[in-house]
Amino acid sequence: MAKRPTTKRMLIMVGCVILLIAVLAFGKFLQIKKLIASAPKPSAQVVTAAKVASAEWQPQLTSVGTLTPVRGVDVTTEIAGLVREIRFKSGDEVKKGEVLFELNADSDIAQLRALQANADLANTTLKRDKLQLQAQAISQAQVDADEADLKARQALAAQQKALVDKKTIRAPFSGKLGITAVNPGQYLNPGDKLVTLQTIDTVYVDFFVPQKNLANLSLGQKLNLTADAYPGLAFPAKVTSINPKIDPATRNVQVQATVPNAKRQLLPGMFANVSLDQGELKKYLTLPQTAITYNPYGSTVFVLAPPPADAKDVMKDDKGQPYAVAQQVFVTTGPTRGDQVAILSGLKEGQVVVTSGQLKLKNGTPAVIDNKVLPANDINPKPQEH
Repeated sequence: MAKRPTTKRMLIMVGCVILLIAVLAFGKFLQIKKLIASAPKPSAQVVTAAKVASAEWQPQLTSVGTLTPVRGVDVTTEIAGLVREIRFKSGDEVKKGEVLFELNADSDIAQLRALQANADLANTTLKRDKLQLQAQAISQAQVDADEADLKARQALAAQQKALVDKKTIRAPFSGKLGITAVNPGQYLNPGDKLVTLQTIDTVYVDFFVPQKNLANLSLGQKLNLTADAYPGLAFPAKVTSINPKIDPATRNVQVQATVPNAKRQLLPGMFANVSLDQGELKKYLTLPQTAITYNPYGSTVFVLAPPPADAKDVMKDDKGQPYAVAQQVFVTTGPTRGDQVAILSGLKEGQVVVTSGQLKLKNGTPAVIDNKVLPANDINPKPQEH
């Protein structure tokens, strides 16, 4: 029967196994260290950057408005009739009182002549009876009845003349006519739209402002408006009316401004972006909007600064100068103006901030600034086609 190994022999065997494991682990450690040491170091990331600078901004209130004419109407007819003649062409300029349409009024004119003849007869009868009254051949009551009959017949004639005049449709004011779909011989009903007439040498822009900004509104206040039909072109205007009632549904107040429109570029019905100056100039730190990274937990930027003096393994360029290091910073943004955004807190004037290429960065990443192609930073950007 074989003898069991002694306790001393078992301890020696366990020790040998532990020693072997330690030797293998140490060798693997040296191998990994060698691989890490031989791995290529990450290169510096190329970004664009700009210095934080202060600028004076004019606080502005923006809104969307609708253009309306100073005078504008859809010309209609009060009475039914058949169109006999059209005295204009679509798009013509007309003066106040100029004839636009002639409706057939032959029967009405004939009726008017009959009524006028009756009125003339009543007038002749009155004159004759007055002479007889002087000779005391008739009573005063007969003369009074003649006068009443004359006035009634004259009123009927005047009523018929007004009806005939309505068959001639005239321009209610001077302006520019639109496109008409009415043709000679067409039968019109009361209220039918015939043609639009607009006075557009000056137009109104109506827009709404929140009630919290009511204290900053005043008559004569200057503003600018832009329309997408004329990109990059601003039209000056002036506040001429403020509604004395706040809309209880939206808590907004309606404001109307007058816009000179000598070239007739602006047309009623267009929408316009309104920009209204508010208060005095304010000084803000500004950056291009591309420099800001908006996150649910806050807005951030990457600031570039020299590496700390005690930093190890600092990357250097070909001239031996250390690369700048990116550091993420939280900021509070304010109003925007064109391509720029105001920074209320988190930065100081003169700091260098990355304006593009942030996706390649994290805290401590070395960066190289290359500003050959810069992001937009215009306070009044204009559409460009490339």
